[in-house]
Amino acid sequence: QVQLVESGGGLVQAGGSLRLSCAASGRSFNNYAMGWFRQAPGKEREFVAAISYWSGGSSYYADSVKGRFSISRDNAKNTVYLQMSSLKPEDTAVYYCNADPNFPISGKYGYWGQGTQVTVSS
Repeated sequence: QVQLVESGGGLVQAGGSLRLSCAASGRSFNNYAMGWFRQAPGKEREFVAAISYWSGGSSYYADSVKGRFSISRDNAKNTVYLQMSSLKPEDTAVYYCNADPNFPISGKYGYWGQGTQVTVSS
């Protein structure tokens, strides 16, 4: 069992930045690839970014956030981060952290956090 707790969401103006954190507890953090997903009102949950098992490991991004968002992890702190820059109103969503035993991640397996709201005002 892995428990995930997201933090760092909030209200920011367009063009601003936020850093989300996801703290994990339970089974070995480095057994899981980590990912971020988001869900806007009335829309399906969508993939944002993922990173493999190790700090500095492989990562990949949705086209919509490439060049603006950066995912990283600190296995000593059992935490994964999502640095978001040049935020746009369309980035407004609840952001969820996912721990997946597989990489690339699918969004179908593993564990989920409760989500953190990000709101970008125009």
